[in-house]
Amino acid sequence: MAKKNVGVHERLQGIGREFVDVCHYVILFLISVVVVWTAGKEFVGIVQKGSADLKDILMLFIYLELLAMIGIYFKTHRLPVQFLIFIAITALSRHLVVDVQAVSDYFHLWLLATISVAIMLLSGSIVVLTWTAKTFGRPEDNLDKQHANLTIKALLPDNAQAPDSHTKHRRE
Repeated sequence: MAKKNVGVHERLQGIGREFVDVCHYVILFLISVVVVWTAGKEFVGIVQKGSADLKDILMLFIYLELLAMIGIYFKTHRLPVQFLIFIAITALSRHLVVDVQAVSDYFHLWLLATISVAIMLLSGSIVVLTWTAKTFGRPEDNLDKQHANLTIKALLPDNAQAPDSHTKHRRE
């Protein structure tokens, strides 16, 4: 009787995972359509203007980074934090480039200094994230292993043990 409930529970979890996956795909597809549409609109504006300013080019890079991040999620089912940080750095750089010409008072000077420090901190966080991922691995890699072990345990009979990453599975 307990095994039957576990089967229902596992099936419901599977349905829930599929539902979340479908929602992710639909929302990411909609976001990518909006990004492509907005980038196209920006590009048409550049063509109509007849020239591209640095702020326009940096805006196109932000759109490109968003599309790359979405593409990586579709391929790997992971959303790298580094891409969000790259987007933030590009957006702050764009803001810095646009506001550099408008420095006229003490407030703008502090604003530019603050943006510069924020860019340095974000760049440092990229270095730290990359180093920790190479040194210690990523937490989501362990979650995938745990999920695989839970799935195997659900399929085995009550008295059998699932193979562990530390021990080998023996038949007795």
